[in-house]
Amino acid sequence: MRITAIAIVDANGVIGDGERQPFEIAEDWARFKKVTHGHPLIMGRRTHDAIGRWLPGRATIVVTRTPEAVALPAAGGKATGYAVGSLDAALALAARLDDEVAYVAGGGTIYEQAWPKVTDLDLTEVHAEAEGSVRLPPITPEDWVEVSREPHDGFDFVSYRRR
Repeated sequence: MRITAIAIVDANGVIGDGERQPFEIAEDWARFKKVTHGHPLIMGRRTHDAIGRWLPGRATIVVTRTPEAVALPAAGGKATGYAVGSLDAALALAARLDDEVAYVAGGGTIYEQAWPKVTDLDLTEVHAEAEGSVRLPPITPEDWVEVSREPHDGFDFVSYRRR
């Protein structure tokens, strides 16, 4: 199974301030929904809370120290959700749900924990700097190769693969 980190980042790797991401770009959100649809989506509790809802069309797996405190979506609804106590539990569940790919959608702690296992990056790289102290781990040429770039006005959709 491929493990793909998906994020919107500024020119310096900033992904947010611990509460929210610094950019809201309609094309980014549309692309996020398109590429993650049908695949497990792993995120931390604060990222899930920032999104504010369960996303339909994909199994969302929330990693939290208190999984029992997460209100899961109603059975039979459009969204499927799980809450687990560790990234390893989330990855194991994702592998049972989909043998192709799982997406890791943050926040900073989840990206850091997942980074050694991430095989691909699916990024929206914004051509601006943002306020915030939460960063994506470094993308070094020794570890990552750019495999595609789709330029847009003010941002690029960029894919990387681990070497």
